[in-house]
Amino acid sequence: MSSPVIDFLLKRNSAPIHELKEPAPSDAEIEALIRVASRVPDHGRMEPWRFILYRGEARERVGRMLADLAEKREGPLSDVRRDKELTRFSRAPLVIGVVSTPRENPKIPDWEMQLSGGAAAMNLVIAANAMGYGTNWITNWYAYDEEGRRLLGLAPHERVIGFIHIGTFDATAPERPRPDISKLYADYSGPWQG
Repeated sequence: MSSPVIDFLLKRNSAPIHELKEPAPSDAEIEALIRVASRVPDHGRMEPWRFILYRGEARERVGRMLADLAEKREGPLSDVRRDKELTRFSRAPLVIGVVSTPRENPKIPDWEMQLSGGAAAMNLVIAANAMGYGTNWITNWYAYDEEGRRLLGLAPHERVIGFIHIGTFDATAPERPRPDISKLYADYSGPWQG
C-alpha cells in the first residue's frame, strides 16, 4: 500500500517558525500554491475563502500595529512581550493568511464554507511542503480580536482560518506524539445513545 504521496503525507511535519528562512516562494510558486489551495471541495462554487500575503516590509508594519494593539488592550508591555508582538509576522519570510469569507446562500451553511476554507489552508501547507518549503499554521490572539483582524486586512464579516508561515527549512522538524488512530474510528453501530 505504499505510494509516494502517502509516504510524503505520513512524514509531513510543522517546522518551528523561527527556523523558517529566506528564500521564500517566488511569485510563480505563490501563484501555484494558491491554485492548489483553491482545488478543494466547495459546495455551490462559493469560493468562501481568500488569501492575504504578508511579505517584505508589511510584516514589520503588521508587527508594530499588533504590539500597539496589545499595549492598548493590556497596558504597558514588557520588552520581551513587545518584541514578541513586533516579530509575529517577520519570523518567516512569507506569511499567507487564509481568510473565511462566507457568502449568503440559503442552501449552503456557513459551516460548510468554513470547512472548505480549512481544506484550502491544508492544501496550501501540503503544496508548500511538496515544493520543499517548511510551514507552520497558527492563529493566535489577534485572529480572535475584532480590531486585530481589521489591522490584518480582514473585513468585519471575515474570520481567520490560519496564518501559514512559509520559508526555507534546512533541519528536520521535530516529531510530536501522534494520536492512536485505533481510537479515532469505528464502524457505524446505530444512533447515538448518549
